[in-house]
Amino acid sequence: MNSATHILKPSLRSSFPAPGRARAVDLELPLHALDAQRPLRIALVTETYPPEVNGVALSVARLVEGLRGRGHHVHLVRPRQPEHDATRPADDAATETLVAGLPIPRYPELRLGLPATGRLLKLWRQQQPDLVHIATEGPLGWAAQRAADRLGMPVISEFRTNFHAYSQHYGLAWLRPLIEGYLRRFHNRCALTMVPSEAQRQRLVALGFERLLVVARGVDTERFNPRWRSQALRQQWGAEPDTPVLLSVGRLAAEKNLNLLIKAYEGLLQQNPQARLVLVGHGPERERLQQACPQAIFSGQKTGMELAEHYASADLFGFPSLTETFGNVVPEAMASGLPVVAFDEAAAALLLRDGAGLLLNPGDEEGFCQAVASLGTHPAQRHSMARRALCTVADHGWERIVSEVEAQYRQHLQALIP
Repeated sequence: MNSATHILKPSLRSSFPAPGRARAVDLELPLHALDAQRPLRIALVTETYPPEVNGVALSVARLVEGLRGRGHHVHLVRPRQPEHDATRPADDAATETLVAGLPIPRYPELRLGLPATGRLLKLWRQQQPDLVHIATEGPLGWAAQRAADRLGMPVISEFRTNFHAYSQHYGLAWLRPLIEGYLRRFHNRCALTMVPSEAQRQRLVALGFERLLVVARGVDTERFNPRWRSQALRQQWGAEPDTPVLLSVGRLAAEKNLNLLIKAYEGLLQQNPQARLVLVGHGPERERLQQACPQAIFSGQKTGMELAEHYASADLFGFPSLTETFGNVVPEAMASGLPVVAFDEAAAALLLRDGAGLLLNPGDEEGFCQAVASLGTHPAQRHSMARRALCTVADHGWERIVSEVEAQYRQHLQALIP
């Protein structure tokens, strides 16, 4: 990590305004900015946040919670969520700025923040943050980048979603080069872009992305834990104590490759007709998937303790997606004591190499189905992998991840001080 930071330092200044303008900003930064104990003022911009349920929203919320827990002043900028924010306490304005938003096409439960450059300029001129952290690259993120550039403030971004890869699943493959170009320009204007895995970093480097640093995602090992296993819930599924339950958690959408999961389940049924498939989540593909696999159990969207119980009450986790930047559900399943069957991508590639599950070459659909059938019919192998999974995720708690992000903030602020 130190060597990567050392390489970054010479190019940082070229990402910000000309020297004369930068000096004016430097005067506003106190000399004790180098003090490793001084709380930082962070503007964190995101276009998705709880109660929206998705991997980006939940991991951003954990980062905000962790940074505030370490004493930092985090001001959140996000789209207004009409139902949730109608009853928002007035004093939340001290920690949040809400902007207008629109529903995302085909994702109506999520909102896209509209550009708000002028409003952000006014906000940050009144109380300038030490840095701006942009978690998403939509119109609001773009506006935040413009405002930060005009004020000469450092910007750190994250690459969280493979939007360019999603396009092929919605008949928009022709848009992929345009989306890639936008994302490359966006992130290359930032001082640093954090990516969740080395494999993702290498793919982005090949596409011309610059100044990338791997910072993994965390998992809440208290919330996701085998002790929440519920026999009552298993009985609702029609599962006896020795019935293998294959679980999937995530959006029911084309990019999640759930046709393959159903195919794998059908193979498992041939080995054990009592096996169960439980899908947690909702999305545009639900009706079609129910028609394709009427015997599957569609539990809908779950959060909190209900989600934890669903994880812990299953026996193995199937993750056929090939479009993830990370895949938070993989460490969540592992922390819940589940072996995982997945392709050698994203979080699975990072976490499953020690025998905590079965990794398949990307696109090896036959191998994926065979792996599900094998684990589904060999409980001793499942239990062995579950133990390894628990050991692996023990080192991926959010406290360590937040500490790494904080260290990057301080190193990049220090690089900007003459």
